[in-house]
Amino acid sequence: MFKIIKYSQEYRDDMWFCFLYARDAAGMAVRLRDDLFDIQSNYFDKGDMFWIAVDCNNRVVGMVGTNATSETDMWLKRLFIKPEMKRKGIATALLNTAVEYAKQKGIALIHTRFADIQAEAVYFYPAMGFVEDEPVDEHTKHFVKRI
Repeated sequence: MFKIIKYSQEYRDDMWFCFLYARDAAGMAVRLRDDLFDIQSNYFDKGDMFWIAVDCNNRVVGMVGTNATSETDMWLKRLFIKPEMKRKGIATALLNTAVEYAKQKGIALIHTRFADIQAEAVYFYPAMGFVEDEPVDEHTKHFVKRI
């Protein structure tokens, strides 16, 4: 069981652990990204959002952020799930929360990008209605969803 909530500072360290653990399990470099050091100024103060999924023990098991780049376009950022919590609907619930938020804001196009080594993303995003767009580079895919 889990619930999706707006990020608050009390979850900072647990969110960091979830992020680093998920990256490590995906074979990615294990380092925090600059935006995660200050969610308030990097997301909320800019009119964007950041949600976390917490389990019945109030531990962070997933996350997703948004970054609006125009009145009609928004990027997803940091959609990560703890490895042992995958395939339980958490990523879908986080994504649906971001999509509902985008609809309320009048966003028409949601973007995401990910490295080729994130193999699960190649299956997840198309299943959620995203289509592949122009690649960012030879190792990075770009997907979009019209809403």
